[in-house]
Amino acid sequence: MLQRYHRRYGDTFALKVWPFDPLVVISHPDDVKRVFTGDPAQLHAGEGNQVLGPIVGPHSVLVLDERPHLRTRKLLLPPFHGARMRVYGDVMRELAEAEVASWPAGEPFPALPAMQRLTLRIILRTVFGVDGARMAELEQALVRLTKVGTRVMLMPLLQRDWGPGSPQRRFEAARDEVDEMLHAEVRRRRASGERGDDVLSMLLDARGEDGSEPTEGELRDHLITLLIAGHETTATQLSWTLERLVRHPDVLARARAEALEGGHEYIDAVVKEAQRLRPVLTYVMRTLKAPMTVGGHEVPEGATIGTSITLIHRRPELYDEPLRFRPERFLEAKPETYAWIPFGGGVRRCLGAPFATFEMRHVLSVILTRRAITAPDPRPEPRRRRGITFVPGRGAQLVAQPL
Repeated sequence: MLQRYHRRYGDTFALKVWPFDPLVVISHPDDVKRVFTGDPAQLHAGEGNQVLGPIVGPHSVLVLDERPHLRTRKLLLPPFHGARMRVYGDVMRELAEAEVASWPAGEPFPALPAMQRLTLRIILRTVFGVDGARMAELEQALVRLTKVGTRVMLMPLLQRDWGPGSPQRRFEAARDEVDEMLHAEVRRRRASGERGDDVLSMLLDARGEDGSEPTEGELRDHLITLLIAGHETTATQLSWTLERLVRHPDVLARARAEALEGGHEYIDAVVKEAQRLRPVLTYVMRTLKAPMTVGGHEVPEGATIGTSITLIHRRPELYDEPLRFRPERFLEAKPETYAWIPFGGGVRRCLGAPFATFEMRHVLSVILTRRAITAPDPRPEPRRRRGITFVPGRGAQLVAQPL
């Protein structure tokens, strides 16, 4: 649909898409740069993410804007960058080894739920620093919340309380279950004084500009944001990367050879190319707090600008043979800043981008060195909407054999 509108109307056009009125789609790098580097007081990303509010809460970095957003971003950034992030590499490989060992041999299975299970366990260990019965219960509760939450977030009709058993009632019950567990863990840690290298320990020791410690409500929203955003999109991107790999045997062979030698440069390029052709998200949103001229059009206050990741990633003047899966392009040249945007950009660029990239490298290296993988059906998998993301339509089906 987007490609059809782009051919007909050009780089900038408007759509009527709930809950945006209107959604102005842009797809030229010059316009993307203008939006990503614009005044955050004029371009509210948090307001454009309000569909996530019922899950992540009002204190989430995803729904905040201006000074509150920058303050929260500064709080959450350190554990996902630099040396502190790299200490999680052993955990990632340990959990990936256990997951891959559980795969059936020679039988088709969907990689998407396997990747969701794995990335959730990785982020749980990263955030809490422990596993065991409490974390196993929280893992299952988060799975239930994500499942029902992705159903109701984009369907206003389902967000109405139709009584017992309705989607909204199930969503609220699942959210309450997770909240109770998160609050209990925060209280337990505060009472015991227990600290470690995990993210929760860092958040508990954080202090605001006035010296105050975060409230339980703030901690809950930070934790749920990290847990949900920290696994769902990474799992989906890993699934798309596997879906692409098994349909390109030459790329798969080169990636496996590199993994066996302990390298990762080509594997990183494979991930980047999968992110280019199969981005998890369709748009990067900004809601205007004042009129703005974009693409030669005057866009009114209150409109939402949707930077189309899909359209930008398929522009032939930016990418030679744009529909071809060719990871080598990312070894030949570094992409322009506003031409490759799977993590968004500007002050709203995904704060977990380095962590996700690091995690995908480790997970793929384990898979490539432990299993020979093929596609049971050579046809490319279609995209299927899951909440605000797009997942492989058949679940990224694989057949795996031990090496």
